[in-house]
Amino acid sequence: MLHEADLAPAATAVFTAVLTEGPLSRVALARRLDLSSAAVTKGARPLIELGYLEELAATERTGPGAGRPASPLAVRADREFFVGVKITGDELIGVVCDLRAEIRTSAHRRLPTTDVDQVLTSLGELVDELLDGGYRARTHRLGLAVSGDVDYSTGLVRYSPFLRWRDVRLRERAEKITGLTVTVENDVKALTTAEHWFGEGVGVESFALVTVGAGIGCGLVVGGRLVSGAHGVAGEIGHIGIDANGPDCHCGGRGCVEAIAGADAIVREARRAAGRPELTLQDAVALARAGDAPIGAVFDRAGDAIGAGIAAVANLVGPARIVVSGEGLSAYDLFEPRIRVSFQRQAFGAASECPLSIRPLSFEQWARGAATVSIKALVAA
Repeated sequence: MLHEADLAPAATAVFTAVLTEGPLSRVALARRLDLSSAAVTKGARPLIELGYLEELAATERTGPGAGRPASPLAVRADREFFVGVKITGDELIGVVCDLRAEIRTSAHRRLPTTDVDQVLTSLGELVDELLDGGYRARTHRLGLAVSGDVDYSTGLVRYSPFLRWRDVRLRERAEKITGLTVTVENDVKALTTAEHWFGEGVGVESFALVTVGAGIGCGLVVGGRLVSGAHGVAGEIGHIGIDANGPDCHCGGRGCVEAIAGADAIVREARRAAGRPELTLQDAVALARAGDAPIGAVFDRAGDAIGAGIAAVANLVGPARIVVSGEGLSAYDLFEPRIRVSFQRQAFGAASECPLSIRPLSFEQWARGAATVSIKALVAA
């Protein structure tokens, strides 16, 4: 197992570059990292000896210009495995990923309650199930993704509205249950990390990931780094107030984007519009698609709110691109026209030119984000 303390800065830089962008030749690495060839070679040597990097055959790739063919460095993806678990209000979704964050196996476990003790018991059972597939010997880390206010540095879940948790020392307790080294991160930030290291954000200096679903979230990468903010809650566009006379939000505010466009808010307003207290989100989607005007207006208002929130991100941060994702995208056709109109109306000047790309992701991808945070912890200096 590789420990962060064992890595010199050059080794960390080499490992990160090859992991997220490789395979890369030593010449390309030296140019990209502004290091000497000797520093790259020295940094790569212990990683090769420990089996985390390998040299590909020179014929597979050549360096630029004249001279002998280069032997690119590549990550040995199966050198170590990582468990990632997304914790929702009613389910645990777990995956085992390799070093390249490719999902090797997955499993789900229903949660009859969000009681912390019972969730941790179920977590231990899920991790055992995942590792019993032949991954136990080379798995040392577990990443957990949780909605709400999470202190990554301590693994404390300060507040998770959907789990109804306050001040839960999740990292400490999960390590006792599983015996693994645990990282805990806000679920949207974890998903953003996965996109930054292995998805649409690779090589991009700035981008935003907006998630639509039970909540409205946003992860930010600025200057090539995930932004957490001094208090760990940067990017919470779901709690930007856009209507002073709007509905109360669970956060204590009023007229937040999430209080208008979150799944619970849409169901509440759709039930009121239809006069049907038993109406589900799926019912509301079906009615809106069938042309029900009052239900359609609920989705229109939600789209306006989401678009205004995304515009606020574009105005404040100026990302090169914005990715829209989340489980709520199953109804994205009902949101999209008003999201784009609202975004164009609220975005200032050239910020309105920021491209919006739609990327539906399953809950397994959220769990992959949790695993990616553990991968990042492994290589972080």
